[in-house]
Amino acid sequence: MTASAPIVTLIVPGRDIAAFAPAALDSLRAQTESRWRAILIDDGSTDETGAIFDAAAADDRRFTSIRHEASRGLGAARNVGLDQVSTPYLGFLDADDELLPDALARLTGTLAQTGSDFVAGAYVRSRPHGGGYVAGRVQPWVSAATSPERLATTLESHPRAVSNIVAWSKVSRTDFWHDLRFPEGVAYEDQVVAQLMYTRARAFDVIPDVVVRWRLRADGTSITQSKAQLSVLRDYLAALRGGIRVLHEAGAHASVTARLELILAMDLVPLLEIADAHPDPVYAVEVEAFVTELRALPEFADAVPDPAIAAALAW
Repeated sequence: MTASAPIVTLIVPGRDIAAFAPAALDSLRAQTESRWRAILIDDGSTDETGAIFDAAAADDRRFTSIRHEASRGLGAARNVGLDQVSTPYLGFLDADDELLPDALARLTGTLAQTGSDFVAGAYVRSRPHGGGYVAGRVQPWVSAATSPERLATTLESHPRAVSNIVAWSKVSRTDFWHDLRFPEGVAYEDQVVAQLMYTRARAFDVIPDVVVRWRLRADGTSITQSKAQLSVLRDYLAALRGGIRVLHEAGAHASVTARLELILAMDLVPLLEIADAHPDPVYAVEVEAFVTELRALPEFADAVPDPAIAAALAW
């Protein structure tokens, strides 16, 4: 463990992820850039997550462990961590995901070079396979947002950057977050925040390097795997609406079009499939209302999907 002063803080929230937290913590320990600290936040776990976090903090002073007696949600946990940051840079890592070994070196090194407000890297899904997890390829929408490398860019120059909406693929200058916090009490809390980051930044960087392996759990318990629940659907649609609203208010119309293209291609088809079989008719009503809202947007005509997707949506 290095004695050098840390330059970047990772905020690492988790709830009931004892099976995955050791791999996440090991991915921090394996960083080629060792000048980090990590704030581990156990959000009211009922398993051994808190004990794993406490043991890490006892063994390595770069870790700090915080426990919530009852769950306050991912947004609230991240906000608690944000209030503890004292390093020049900050980032996020969900405690069931893993950083690639050069992630922090590449991300912080890019910001040191450019002076941008934040940098966003690529990521891959880690899927269950043969009793373990295997990382896949960079998906097209991630590649569109992060490749090729663009330094000190803006939404005007790179409108497709908004396809990278996750919190944990980015490292920011800490002062960029002085008035930016996550919404609390809802799922998909990072989508609106991501669009605020893009629209507020003086300049940002994108790099094609894979920096995170994002775990899709075999038991299907992650939020992104729970969209059949009506409450999760409502949070999901609210996040999509909120992100579009942020881009509209900033006048980033090319980015709205890019965002709509991705929503039409990737989000609506599975939601409509769920709605067709869902026992609660309210689910289909909410999805259909969202489609109607999208149709009314002035950018919709430029974002109509290819014929196969249009047919699936019955347009």
